[in-house]
Amino acid sequence: MHSDDVVWDTLGNRQFCSYKITTKTQNFCRNEYNLTGLCNRSSCPLANSQYATIREEKGRCYLYMKTIERAAFPRRLWERVLLNKNYEKALEEIDENLIYWPRFIRHKCKQRFTKITQYLIRIRKLTLKRQRKLVPLRRKIERREKRREEKALVAAQLDNAIEKELLERLKQDTYGDIYNFPIHAFDKALQQQDAESESESDAEKEEEDDEDMDKREFVEADDSDLSDFEDMDKLETSSEEEQEVEEEVEKKASRSKSKGKAPLKGPARRKRPYLEIEYEKETEAATKTKAA
Repeated sequence: MHSDDVVWDTLGNRQFCSYKITTKTQNFCRNEYNLTGLCNRSSCPLANSQYATIREEKGRCYLYMKTIERAAFPRRLWERVLLNKNYEKALEEIDENLIYWPRFIRHKCKQRFTKITQYLIRIRKLTLKRQRKLVPLRRKIERREKRREEKALVAAQLDNAIEKELLERLKQDTYGDIYNFPIHAFDKALQQQDAESESESDAEKEEEDDEDMDKREFVEADDSDLSDFEDMDKLETSSEEEQEVEEEVEKKASRSKSKGKAPLKGPARRKRPYLEIEYEKETEAATKTKAA
């Protein structure tokens, strides 16, 4: 026959329990169905035939209940109830399912449920927040790559020094007519020389341009420029004469208005110049004929 007191006397009263952790101040329980995490008579899931707890699985909370009627069936020992996501509705469901249970278990289930909901909210906030990713450093690989880089640098410096020395010897004709050297190295050297000569010529041109900018010179005007100036003077004189003629016409028109003549309709007309016409008569020829 299953007796809770016998089980507790065997496990709790200074006897061995695989879930018990003893410390200087208090004893703790590692059982996953423990309601409070403490090792005592009211919180032990093994020494209580009627027991309930709250567990979290994949972000959802479940209410687990154990009764004495199912003690003979370990496969169906715990009854699991999925709680609502809403906090208030979940508390109502706990009250409904544990309505005739001891007040201590009901209160501890609610307390555990609130703690689980709080850390679930905190987990969601942390996942949404941007976080730093820690990348492990492999010291062995780093040291190996560093040594390889140093060796490659030394080899490159040696190759460059050998290439420069060979090119200098070729320029000095130390080998005479022997031309057993790689063509790409010679082409590279020629390109470098061309680039250096181009840079020097560009620098000289820039210096000459700077010198030319500092100098000042006076240049004689061309005939075309003088003719342009004369044409401008003629245009100015002609425009002045036209203005004078227009002023005279306006004065005459104002005088005629003052004398009482009717004003002319339309734009003011210019008067024609006065012409004198002389007529010659052949009087002498007529007198001679009369006398004859």
